[in-house]
Amino acid sequence: MTHPPHSPAPHTPPAGPGVRKADISQSGDRQPDKGAAAAVLDADRPDGRPVGQGPGEGGAIEGNPVEGSAVGGTPLGAAPLGAAPLGVAPVGADAAGGAAVDDWQPLRRFTRARIGLGRSGNALKTPDVLAFQAAHAQARDAVHTPLDVQAMAGQANALAGVLPCLCVCSRAGDRATYLRRPDLGRRLSDESLSVLQKGAWDVVFVAADGLSSIATQHNAVPLFEAMRARLAGWRIAPLVIATQARVALGDDIAQALGAAMVVVMIGERPGLSVADSLGVYLTYAPYVGCPDSARNCLSNIHPHGLPVPVAADKLAWLMREARQLRLTGVGLKDAAPASATLEGPATP
Repeated sequence: MTHPPHSPAPHTPPAGPGVRKADISQSGDRQPDKGAAAAVLDADRPDGRPVGQGPGEGGAIEGNPVEGSAVGGTPLGAAPLGAAPLGVAPVGADAAGGAAVDDWQPLRRFTRARIGLGRSGNALKTPDVLAFQAAHAQARDAVHTPLDVQAMAGQANALAGVLPCLCVCSRAGDRATYLRRPDLGRRLSDESLSVLQKGAWDVVFVAADGLSSIATQHNAVPLFEAMRARLAGWRIAPLVIATQARVALGDDIAQALGAAMVVVMIGERPGLSVADSLGVYLTYAPYVGCPDSARNCLSNIHPHGLPVPVAADKLAWLMREARQLRLTGVGLKDAAPASATLEGPATP
């Protein structure tokens, strides 16, 4: 009589650390609903609780309490889950266990960036959240607040020996159009072209609102005044105040006025640490369609960045070099000393 071949019993692997008996089927394979990563996490748990099971939910495997554990599943002699190890002071606290110490505070003196922010549970602390929201509101206000042209013109016209300001606008009729159509912000409106009369100027300064009218309102006229003191002997055209303006609008203005050089002082795109930063773009022999590679730029001009007097020194050095070399942009390297100044009046 022939007997069927004997089928050996399936081998059941032993349950080691990180593998519960409930995770092994009768065929010896892992259950499909239990991943290897979860098994590793189980092995790493100090109390052996399954993943997702919190204190007070059993804290045992197969109904057997964990040896040496207290009620809730925390091993005796171990720190609660999430707490600092025993004998180690929490982060930010002094060795004596007193008030919290902010180790980041000395470093914050060197940057306006948000570094070393604290937290409350899984979220930022309320003062940091409110400060972030306030910075975001300031950035939005810098973009959408209209430039006070009358106040700026009055401030500039009050300077001794200054010709009356000229006020122009681009072809972008309003702020919404300006933000959607950058190309319109680069050309003068027809009405503005009729205001500008051609002359023989060495340089024209343009105060443009750009993406931060606040920066232009605060810094443009002080920089213009500082430059006039450094450019004795230069034929400086009347200050032009431009609204809804991009950098290239200065080319159109200079070409209409007949200026050999244009300096566009424009509000830079605000960030969440600075909303009043001014940028300066210098162009020699500007024309409509001039590429950005033909310009020199000074940026980050504000009280916490590049101060106006230092920016004026660097700009005066660049202007003198541009006149000598008859170019700006990639061909004019900024090799000015750290505190470059024009010694004596510059010869036109």
